Amino acid sequence: MQPGSGVQSVEAVFLLLLVFVAVFAGLARRLKIAYPILLVIAGLVLSLLPGMPLIGLDPNLVFLVFLPPLLYSAAWTLSWREFQRNFVSIAMLAVGLVFFTILGLALMAGSLLPGFDWRSAVLLGAVVAATDAIATTSIARRVGLPQRIVDLLEAESLVNDGTGLLALQFGLLMLMTGRTPSIIEGVGRLVFLTCGGVLIGLAIGAAVAWFERWVDDGPIEIVISILVPYATYLLGDRAHVSGVIAVIACSMYMSRKSSGNMSPQVRLQATAVWDALTFAVNGIVFVLIGLQLPYVMGQISGMSRVVLMEYGVGFSAVMIAVRMVWVYGETYIAYAVQRWAQKVEVEKPAPRRLFVIGWGGMRGVLSLAAAVSLPYALPDGSTFPQRSMIIYLAFCLIVATLVVQGLTLPWLIRRLGLSEPIGMKAEEQDARRVLLREALVHLDRKRSKNRDQSAMLGELIAGYQQRLDAVPADRERVEGLVDSTLRSTAILEVLHAERVALLRLWDEGHIDDDVLRTLQRDLDLEESRVHTGSAVVR
Repeated sequence: MQPGSGVQSVEAVFLLLLVFVAVFAGLARRLKIAYPILLVIAGLVLSLLPGMPLIGLDPNLVFLVFLPPLLYSAAWTLSWREFQRNFVSIAMLAVGLVFFTILGLALMAGSLLPGFDWRSAVLLGAVVAATDAIATTSIARRVGLPQRIVDLLEAESLVNDGTGLLALQFGLLMLMTGRTPSIIEGVGRLVFLTCGGVLIGLAIGAAVAWFERWVDDGPIEIVISILVPYATYLLGDRAHVSGVIAVIACSMYMSRKSSGNMSPQVRLQATAVWDALTFAVNGIVFVLIGLQLPYVMGQISGMSRVVLMEYGVGFSAVMIAVRMVWVYGETYIAYAVQRWAQKVEVEKPAPRRLFVIGWGGMRGVLSLAAAVSLPYALPDGSTFPQRSMIIYLAFCLIVATLVVQGLTLPWLIRRLGLSEPIGMKAEEQDARRVLLREALVHLDRKRSKNRDQSAMLGELIAGYQQRLDAVPADRERVEGLVDSTLRSTAILEVLHAERVALLRLWDEGHIDDDVLRTLQRDLDLEESRVHTGSAVVR
């Protein structure tokens, strides 16, 4: 190989993947399909083309390059209010379901998985039990799921990465040493991984938030925001706690602090950069999943394609059924205990909603990376015979949940009558009214103190009153070019008053994080127009 040819090969593969992402994501938009689904399908098809280079999946590439920024981006948009409200449900899915899946596979090892002993089955369960935050976040928001279900699935997929990695550690420990950890050891390890990750994430978040108070420069803050998830993940890993939990905790903390620490201009720039970054990395991840088909099939020998297909389909169906059983069983048991034993009036579970939650448990690249990272050999020098089958079954489950479940989710939501109407949420409408009234109060108070600006302020008041009268009928802007420094100053003061009211509504729990970000973006854009001399009274 000539000098530099290795670098050139990497560059060529990277550019080829970006071309795939751009082309097929554009096609997905035209077909009105969530782009991650089409990218996986495209990767599968491309992997079968003659002459297509074999692109292997390096676990280190996933865990150290792709995972930190994607987790950070996903956790940034997680609603803290909804996380608190759904904490019990999230814990039951993120912890209970993971271990229920592992226990189920261990009990069925002999019949469902010929050649697997219970230790190998536990390892398989640890690989596939946790849903994937990247897949869930990328697809759930694009298929019309009700926001309440999206919040639950996203939180579950983020938290259960920690429990899944813990289970994988114990599975490898049992495989390599033959020792089974005690329940006390398992619980203690889970608490250590989780609490340690949270502490490291919050500490880094607090340090970065303090630093950003003294910096108001878009490029600098954007670079810092990209470095933070990598630094947090690596520090968590070095401290032998959960790097995943550390990144999630840091992101959620930084997200809550961003409203006060970032200027509107920096916030707009950072949002644009992160949208492009997560789209590109997400796209590459999903194409890579599809391209793994030749590698996965090359690991299996001595079995016909028909038998392999039966194993893959059967295993995927069982895993989907296990999730359904847990979601329905746990929910109705909890309802019965609260209703009949504790005598608490609680809302009766909605079977349609539970079905969608069960159907939305998608696996992704993390499961495949975990499977590929399994050792080839056992301590006695013999090969680990189930490794190739674990990789194959994990790949089948990923394809089944991403493609089959992802494609059927929109149809399923419509059939079950769970589609949410397009338009402003009630919380957003109420918040807009509060902000506009706050702006009118501020302008009226300012006009009473500044009689010489009465005409200009009266025009602004008329514009805001017109906008208030239009909520929620429309969100049209009332045109009015900024033609003086006084007018620009008045608009900036009004925007500040609206921000104060918005943050008050958020702090008091009247609006969730999605509404905050939506209205905050509107205010940021308006302030940006003021600074560029093209502002309008909205």
